[in-house]
Formats: sequence, C-alpha cells, structure tokens
Amino acid sequence: MTLAAKDVAQYLKDHPEFFTQYADVLAQITFPDPHGGRAVSITERQIVTLRDQIKRLENKLAELIRFGEENDALSGKAHRLDVALAGAADVGGVLRVLYAHLGGDFAVPHVAVRLWEVAGDAAAPEFTPMSAAAHEFAAALKRPYCGAGSGPDVLGWFGERGSHVRSLALVTLRRGNETFGLLALGSEEPQRFYPEMGTLYLERIGEVAAAALHRTLS
Repeated sequence: MTLAAKDVAQYLKDHPEFFTQYADVLAQITFPDPHGGRAVSITERQIVTLRDQIKRLENKLAELIRFGEENDALSGKAHRLDVALAGAADVGGVLRVLYAHLGGDFAVPHVAVRLWEVAGDAAAPEFTPMSAAAHEFAAALKRPYCGAGSGPDVLGWFGERGSHVRSLALVTLRRGNETFGLLALGSEEPQRFYPEMGTLYLERIGEVAAAALHRTLS
C-alpha cells in the first residue's frame, strides 16, 4: 500500500503518542537546513521554524505599532484643526484655518476651496463661479475622490503650479443633502492620494469644514 504524504501527516497529528513510543526514530530523522545545505535534526529544524515564526510576528507587530502611531498623529492633527475651526469667527477665518492646517500640519502642498449658492465676496477665488459640470461632479461624489489629477477645473484652482499636481483628493462640502462646495487637496507625489486609500479622515475633515463654513456663512 502506498501512503500519500498528507496521510502520513494526518496520522501523526491523530497519534501524537507515536514519537513517545518510537523516540529513537526522532534521532534518526534529519531535514535540509532551510538556510544552508547541511542536514539538521528535527529539534534543530523546529527551532529554526519557531525563529522564523517569531520573526514574522515581530514584523507584524512592528507594522501594527507603526499604523497605530500614524493614526495617533492623524487624530492629533484632526483635533487641532477641529479646535481651530470652532474658534473661527467668520468665513475668512475658517478659510485661513483650512489653508494653514491642511498646508502646514497635514503638509498638503496645494489646498483650494470653492463655494457656490452661498453669499460671499465675489472677488475672492473661493466664490469664483463654476461650471454646471463641476457642480454635478461634486454632487455625485458619495465619498472623497482620491487619484490622479483630474476633475472639472480643479487643477486650475492651484494656480501656476497646478500643472505639477499628480494626485488629488476632492472632498464634497455638504449642508444636509445639499452640496455647496468642494475642498481640493493636491500633491506632486503620484501616490499621496490614491484610489485604494482610506478616506475616513478626509470625510471627517470635510464634515467639520462644511459645518464651520455653514455656520459662518449663515
């Protein structure tokens, strides 16, 4: 009868007492060293395997710690932004806070805001009339857009350096179900804002920015 390797493995799993009854077999079994050409005993092989497992777990733990530290840092930045927006007394103050914190604390090199269907300084770039296509694009966003530099008229919002933008995050500003603006973040780094990235903090920033603008515009 020919035994398949999986049958032998299953037998040993089902009968852990085997090596107790045949302890001498352990001394006769050798394995190729995964890190060299020599043969090693089963005990040495188990030690190597455990070391590899520990190394993988250490790497995973280091990755989780790094993610936790990054989230803590983002939470701190978002909190400082929230506090500053809460203290802004007028629309100009809200906009200054957004530009200062997103451009400084969050290190986003290009930040622009556009608002419509609200009263404001017609001479300010934030109240520059936008096309119907831009309004429709913003209203259709269910979550922040992250990806290659695109979107109606957006790159022009950043001025002369808009042509250098390689990735964008576009966050809709809403008052209830009504869309009244768009927050645009741009970067020269192609992977700063990418389609698969998480957008939780972008959504929260959009919500607090919209609330602050709505309060001061009203």
